[in-house]
Amino acid sequence: MDALKLLSEQHQAVEELFKEYESSDDEETKQSAFEQIADDLAAHAEIEEKLFYPTVYIGDLKAHLRRAVEEHLSMKRLLADLMDLSSGDEAFEAKMRVLQEQVDHHVEEAEKDLFPKVRKNFVAAELESLGSQMESMFEELKQREPRQNVPAETDQAARLE
Repeated sequence: MDALKLLSEQHQAVEELFKEYESSDDEETKQSAFEQIADDLAAHAEIEEKLFYPTVYIGDLKAHLRRAVEEHLSMKRLLADLMDLSSGDEAFEAKMRVLQEQVDHHVEEAEKDLFPKVRKNFVAAELESLGSQMESMFEELKQREPRQNVPAETDQAARLE
């Protein structure tokens, strides 16, 4: 699978999970949706930081990718905070809203700015090969509740070099 298509599909899946979270009044359903969101975001960030970003870290893409890992760090800090709360906590709703806004912003920048530049700089075969690696790693990560690793990743942004 093309790496950019994979990332776009993952963006859509998280968007759907946020909708599921928002539409529920049931605390158990909200907690379950949050855990799915947290696992998807944690796994997504890891495949971007370990596979995608280092591969596309060239030329004018570098500045965008440095911002992206800082956005990941902010998201991870929110996820870590949320993991310490229950979905019934007053602060939980506010933090979920901020998380969703940050994710929406990150997705918009990636899809409108980063992805077209990546597509211009890499041939289809490279994106296919990278996408296969990313998809495999994502599936593997998802089997281990990747959200549990997030609190240990909140000190500094991922290194790209």
